[in-house]
Amino acid sequence: MIFCVNRLKVATQWVVSLVFAATLALPVGAVAANQTKTPTKVNKPVAAKQVEKKKSVATRVGARKTEAASAKGRTVAAKAVKPGDKRKAQLAKSGRNTPLAKAPGKKQPVARSGPRAQGGNKVTLVAHSRPAAASVMLQPRLSAGERLGLRESEDPLDLNSSVALVVDQETSEVLFSKNDTAVLPIASLTKLMTGLVIADASLPMDELITITEEDAAVYRNSRLAVGTQLTRGELMHLSLMSSENRAAHALGRTFPGGSSQFVRRMNTMALELGMQDTRYVEPTGLSSQNQSSARDLATLVSVSYQRQILRDLSTSPGHQLDLGHRTLQYNNSNRLIRNPEWEIGLQKTGYIAAAGRCLVMQAKVAGRRVIMVFLDSAGKLSRVQDAERVRRWVEAQRYQQYFVLPQG
Repeated sequence: MIFCVNRLKVATQWVVSLVFAATLALPVGAVAANQTKTPTKVNKPVAAKQVEKKKSVATRVGARKTEAASAKGRTVAAKAVKPGDKRKAQLAKSGRNTPLAKAPGKKQPVARSGPRAQGGNKVTLVAHSRPAAASVMLQPRLSAGERLGLRESEDPLDLNSSVALVVDQETSEVLFSKNDTAVLPIASLTKLMTGLVIADASLPMDELITITEEDAAVYRNSRLAVGTQLTRGELMHLSLMSSENRAAHALGRTFPGGSSQFVRRMNTMALELGMQDTRYVEPTGLSSQNQSSARDLATLVSVSYQRQILRDLSTSPGHQLDLGHRTLQYNNSNRLIRNPEWEIGLQKTGYIAAAGRCLVMQAKVAGRRVIMVFLDSAGKLSRVQDAERVRRWVEAQRYQQYFVLPQG
């Protein structure tokens, strides 16, 4: 009996021990199961947060510095561009160096910043219409002589002028000629006929003439301002000596009957002198429709030489105008006038793009009076160089005549 009771106590203690052990193990298992079913958000360590914050701040500061440096670079590039050149400023700002070459009348691709093409690094090109005026201005303007192929003509003196004629004034003997029948624009050689018409009209040379807006509209690049008052003689002087365009236009405008009557008289006088190749449309020579030939111009020079006023005014080295508030100095457009080796009796220069460099002169060379005509010469000094070559050639011809032995 006692044995059974003891066995029962032992069994009871063993059961109590198992229950107590199971009670201690229950919370740990429940917590593990709970964590598996509903995981909670775990915060990052404080050190990791600080590192990430520093990186973020450094990134923002670096971006700001990069943007500031880029803006400063664009500002410096923009300042390097010349003032007023908007196109260059735009190129510097956008990072492009130079614009693409333009072809007249065609649309050209222009590089634009923006999305790149898929699968490559090529920048998208957008076609834009560009005016062809700028390209046309870059092309050299051909003179009438160039278009006719006259500058390709060769001659024994190797002259620069497309047209040349040298005539003995007393005998009318042609000493040298080159394309002398070609009809070309004559530029300001027109003013020689303008002066001849005025000289033969017996108009008062001391009459005051005012430069008007009409005169200014003909030629903007002039020192004779609107409202300037000069005598007809002074206008003649500036027109023949310095090729002053407003002065020549004022002479035609104030002619009895006006400009149209003046031009009509110019053409009538040309026909009276036998100048069949000559035509005038205005008195300055700015129009390329004023045309003539070397033979006609030699006739004009010979007739003009007979007028003392034209000889004196065209060969004047310079003239000073006292306009009260200012003084204007005008010089002769022909540099040979100031050369002591030349004895020039009458001269006139001319230039427009269509006519090239032109020059007519009456001069005494090797003891004989000769008339020289040079048309469509290229280069500022080319017509003067041609005149020098002709003078040396005439002197050489004269020199050889003294050493020719009689035959027989």
